[in-house]
Amino acid sequence: MANHLYKNDLPDGLSMGPIVAIDCETMGLNPHRDRLCLVQMSGGDGNSHIVQIVKGQTEAPNLCAMLTDPDVLKLFHYGRFDIAAMYNAFGALTAPVYCTKIASKLIRTYTDRHGLKNLLQEMLGVDISKQQQMSDWGAAELTNAQLNYAASDVLHLHALREKLNDRLEREGRMGIAQNCYDFLPTRALLDLAGWPDQDIFAH
Repeated sequence: MANHLYKNDLPDGLSMGPIVAIDCETMGLNPHRDRLCLVQMSGGDGNSHIVQIVKGQTEAPNLCAMLTDPDVLKLFHYGRFDIAAMYNAFGALTAPVYCTKIASKLIRTYTDRHGLKNLLQEMLGVDISKQQQMSDWGAAELTNAQLNYAASDVLHLHALREKLNDRLEREGRMGIAQNCYDFLPTRALLDLAGWPDQDIFAH
């Protein structure tokens, strides 16, 4: 297992397979104010591929080609934020997608704890550290601790998806879950356009 760090974009010719787990690190939680700093990915083989985004960068052709590739499923935990952050940075709308947080909320209705740490503990018996969650992702040089933290957010998503799908099938909620995933890129666009909190389906 290894962390591969790249500057600005994925290298030419890199393929991570048909399902790619993705997570982002930003300077904060407001995509209009807080810039994208890191995009970490894994093809489910135990390795991470981490792209460091510099301030003011607006293009990442290889990364964006993968994000928009209809034959590659992009796997997120709380994809709503990451999809918006990457669209705001590069203008590329990620699809098709899967979100483990949405899946969790549809089948783990016995709890209100849907964070990745809780989910991995319950469903996979994996304990990940959140110690580096509040750190300076805009630094020119990232520490090994930061890189390991970033990688930990994507290395287990493939296995987690399989467990969640088993439960979605069992409870008869796979179809409604897929409809939610299909809508997720549009939900991210609504956030960026000024409707982050309003339920437009409400009366």
